[in-house]
Amino acid sequence: MVSASVVGAQHAAPLQPGLQTSVQIPEWCKQLPRPEYKSLQRVLPDDPWFEVYKVAPGVFAIYEPHQAEETISYLIVGNKQAVLFDTGMGISDIRKVTTKLTSRPVVVLNSHTHDDHVGGNWQFTFVYGMDTDFTRKNSKGSREDAQAEIAPDQLCGDLPKGFNPKTYATKPWRISHFIHDGFKVNLGGRTLEVLSTPGHTPDAISLLDRANGLLFTGDTYYPAPIWLFRPETDFDAYVASVKRLAALAPELKLVLGAHNIPVAEPAVLPRLVFAFESVRTGKVPPQKSEGGKTLYNAGGITFLLKTGAVEAH
Repeated sequence: MVSASVVGAQHAAPLQPGLQTSVQIPEWCKQLPRPEYKSLQRVLPDDPWFEVYKVAPGVFAIYEPHQAEETISYLIVGNKQAVLFDTGMGISDIRKVTTKLTSRPVVVLNSHTHDDHVGGNWQFTFVYGMDTDFTRKNSKGSREDAQAEIAPDQLCGDLPKGFNPKTYATKPWRISHFIHDGFKVNLGGRTLEVLSTPGHTPDAISLLDRANGLLFTGDTYYPAPIWLFRPETDFDAYVASVKRLAALAPELKLVLGAHNIPVAEPAVLPRLVFAFESVRTGKVPPQKSEGGKTLYNAGGITFLLKTGAVEAH
C-alpha cells in the first residue's frame, strides 16, 4: 500500500515527509520509539529489522518500525500448530523470526492482501486466502507498490543487510486453501475464527480467539488514520463490519490492530462505529486535504478518505 503524503507516512500522525539524510529524517520517524511499547515484553531483541513483543500468552506481535507503514504481523501459537496473521513488508525474513518463536507448523492467514501485509507469503507452504477476485489478483505480486514503500521518506534507519532495493517487489504466492466467513483454525488448545470484515478491502478479515478474548482487526481498526480512500474501499461494507466487531466488545480483553501499536482496549470498537458514522454523515469537519485525500478526526479516531467522498452538513 502506497503511503499518503497528507499523513506523511501511511499510519503516522499528520506530518510532513522529509528526505532521510544525516541532517533531516522523516517526521514520523522522530516519534519513535512509541511510548506504548515500554509496557510490553520484548523478545528476540537482536533482530535488526523486526521488533517482537509477547502481547498475550502464545501471541507475538512482529513489528516493523523502520518503514513508514509500521506494519504489525501476529504469530498465534497453539499446542499443535501456529497461525501467522500477515507476513509484513517482505523487506526482511519473517519466516526466520517465526522459526525462532515456535517449532510448530505455521499457517499464514492475511488480514487482507495489500502489499504491506503479504510480503513474506511466498516463504510459506500453507497460505489460506479469502475466495475473492481481489485476493487472487494480489497473489500474483506487485513491483510498483513495493517500490513506493522504500522511498527515502518511507524509511527510518538502515535497510537489512543483503536487501536489494532495485529488485524489491512483492513476490507472488500460492493460495493453498480458500476460506470463508466462519472458517475455524484449530491450533491445538486454541481455536481462531475467521470473521469476514470487508470495507477497507473486499477480502478483509478479522480473527477472533473467543476463549482468550482476543480480536485481531487487521486494517479495519488500528490507532492511526484508517485508510478508506482506495478504489476497493466500500463504506457500506465497512460500517457493517465495524458494527459486527463492536458487538463483540463485551466479551473481549484486547483488540490487536495491524499498524503502529499492537494493543487497544475493546471499548474503542463502539467508538469506532460512532466516529465513522459521524464522519460519513457530514457531522465532522475535514481537517486537512492533500493529493485528493482528506483527513477527519472524530473523537480521537482518524480516517483518511477520498476528497469529496462525504459532504459536510
